[in-house]
Amino acid sequence: MILSMTGFGKSLSTFRGYAFESEVKSLNSRYLEITIKLPSSLQNKEYEIREALKNLIRRGKIFISLSVRPEENENETFFLNESKLNELLGIFAKIKTNYGISGEPSLDHIINFRDIFTPELDQLDSEHFEHLKQVVVDAVKQLNQMREAEGGELANDLSQRVRLIEDALSGIEEDYSGRVKEYYEELKKRVIEITGNNSINPERIEYEIAMLADKSDITEECVRLRSHLKFFLETIEKENEAGKKLNFICQEMHREANTLASKSLSTEAIHRSVLIRDEIERIREQVQNIE
Repeated sequence: MILSMTGFGKSLSTFRGYAFESEVKSLNSRYLEITIKLPSSLQNKEYEIREALKNLIRRGKIFISLSVRPEENENETFFLNESKLNELLGIFAKIKTNYGISGEPSLDHIINFRDIFTPELDQLDSEHFEHLKQVVVDAVKQLNQMREAEGGELANDLSQRVRLIEDALSGIEEDYSGRVKEYYEELKKRVIEITGNNSINPERIEYEIAMLADKSDITEECVRLRSHLKFFLETIEKENEAGKKLNFICQEMHREANTLASKSLSTEAIHRSVLIRDEIERIREQVQNIE
């Protein structure tokens, strides 16, 4: 089952006097990039959180935010640490007294001190932190559920596009039935008309014309393209972390489609070749969204 690289997850929980909330979102990326936003007092725990996630996410640009506040304030969007605010105001008063500075602190001065919006987390112990990690993991699991659902939609879309390519390829093969032999006869007739010289070695002419006609045969390209299409569908159905492999298969399909277009001997085949290349390009764009 393939996974999309975009999604969102959120988890909330309370434990022994504290409320924990984590939000996770992911975007496309060639590699795994994790950005974690933690309360300042928990910055030293970032490595442990990353370790808890390493088996849950393998590719994508991941943004994780985590907030912790006393349980009685869990429904508040913003938190005001009154003890730190009082401490800050006390420092302002001391500065005024000791250094003879006039004036009063304004709201603009106060809000620049981010610590007054951060709850005291000194009482968090190892059990609190283990619970906090689980909240993050739960948010990532929700993210992966969304990514799996979107991956299913992507798989359906990609499968439909592969069927369109297969139908167009069948049309080209049908159009080409007997076309190379006709092309050979046309070339032979044209050479005779142009040269009008019976002294030219007829065996040499036959050989050169046969070589030109053979270069227009598309059997190998059709076989290889069908093989790539089959491998593509198998990868969608069975592979984990399929994005890089699918991208490589798209490159190979595009190469065969270009060769088909260059060898086409009829307008109908050219039109179908263009359709095939367009669908492969759309597939390649979609594959960029797959983990």
